[in-house]
Amino acid sequence: MEPPAKVERLTRSLQAAPCLAVNGGVFVFFVAIVAGAFVSSYWISASARVAPIIPIAVPAIAQNAATSPLRAPGLTTPFTSSQDAANRTPSELPAGLTQQPSPAPASEAATESSSATTTGSCPAYFRWIHEDLRPWRATGITRETLEGAHRYMPKFRVTVVAGRLYVRRYGRCFQTRDVFTQWGILQLLRRYNTTGRRAVVPDLDLMFDCQDLPVVDAGNHRGCHPPPLFRYCGSEPTLDIAFPDWSFWGWPELNIKPWGTLRREIDEGNAAVDWTRRAPYAYWKGNPMVGTARLELLKCNVSRKRDWNARIYAQDWGKEVRGGFRESDLAKQCTHRYKIYIEGRGWSVSEKYILACDSVALVVRPRFHDFFSRGLMPLQHYWPIRDRGQCRSIKFAVDWGNSHVDKAREIGGNASKFIQEELTMDRVYDYMFHLLSEYAELLRYKPTIPDGAVEVTVESMTHGRRGLEREFMMHAGLNASDRAGPCEMLSPFSPGELETLRRRKADAVEQVETWERSAR
Repeated sequence: MEPPAKVERLTRSLQAAPCLAVNGGVFVFFVAIVAGAFVSSYWISASARVAPIIPIAVPAIAQNAATSPLRAPGLTTPFTSSQDAANRTPSELPAGLTQQPSPAPASEAATESSSATTTGSCPAYFRWIHEDLRPWRATGITRETLEGAHRYMPKFRVTVVAGRLYVRRYGRCFQTRDVFTQWGILQLLRRYNTTGRRAVVPDLDLMFDCQDLPVVDAGNHRGCHPPPLFRYCGSEPTLDIAFPDWSFWGWPELNIKPWGTLRREIDEGNAAVDWTRRAPYAYWKGNPMVGTARLELLKCNVSRKRDWNARIYAQDWGKEVRGGFRESDLAKQCTHRYKIYIEGRGWSVSEKYILACDSVALVVRPRFHDFFSRGLMPLQHYWPIRDRGQCRSIKFAVDWGNSHVDKAREIGGNASKFIQEELTMDRVYDYMFHLLSEYAELLRYKPTIPDGAVEVTVESMTHGRRGLEREFMMHAGLNASDRAGPCEMLSPFSPGELETLRRRKADAVEQVETWERSAR
């Protein structure tokens, strides 16, 4: 279906929706915005398939970056902030920013190594499950409420009845996003639907969209029942429910291995390259054509006139496909002390790979969150970067880190420890289990197999699959039931805890911005 037809169908759906904009002007504006998003998405997807991207950084410069460390200028003496409220130097990380509010058992989960026999308390970020489902806590979810999600054009419907998975398809997802998402859900059912286990995935019924952007605007549903819609990310102004993305089970089109394997390979690569021997610059490699922020990032690349301490490379996926992905092995890209995370059109799956590197993650102010990123704290797990004035912000971060090596290594180490201990595949399955279990408790009807749905099994999904698709499925499906039970779910945040958490994050970002202003 061409984009104009999609827009027309969405327009009709919005006109029939009972709880959207309160006046005609707002409605027309909303439709125009969404229409533009669909056309933009179609153009981006099409261009990604046919238009290779030319690398930005000069190879000779990249070679020099890896072999000729430079002393960070201007940061041999710590700065003193001019603001009384932030009277500390860059050599001091603000006190009280290294812990999230959580009940007592959470401290054990932070140091626990997941295994096939150990469960313990869930990581603190699991508490966001309660917040994501809060809009339906009081009223529950009726079948009518769920089917109201059709106005947002979900791509498929997931129904679990008596431990069996049924999928009703409504549209196509980009590449194999839907395939590997459903494969992950199937592995969850294998894991927690075995007779005799204390944890069983309950019957459930949900709508899933595999587009990048969250769409269920909270402001349009005040005073009425918003439809629950699952996708890979959420945001503050929307109600979309964040779910683990497809790449945890592999991304065959880009030769990105299942997370269980790749996480271990990145960890081995970290051990092979000592942090002090890494290039003392900020590294980014990706597709710059999927967002204005990334296009702005290109301006931060090294040139004959200016060095912002950044080494930026545009990924040419067409060339990588032809060359067998020799230059895109994520386990071999932890060669710089700093790695930049920047969103594209929406959130990016690259976040977990960057955080796993032991490098300091320089996170350009994000607009979206995935299911685990709300468990990260600025100056503990990453260094915050302005979304405006990126180049100066990146240069300051790199200069600071090169002058405070121990503290920079600590930030990078905290992030990789978080990934290695709290984002194992065990924890991913645990998150899925608790999210779906809590969601199922909100259903006010007994799930039944929808008209047009088909049963999805291991055999039906692997039939006819070849190459990396089959290889990744088989690898990600191994040992899927080798677990005694999920981790112990944590209680919801209290209002005070949520406010404390948000204030700590805001204070950390403001502290860095204060240091930057003082350095000018």
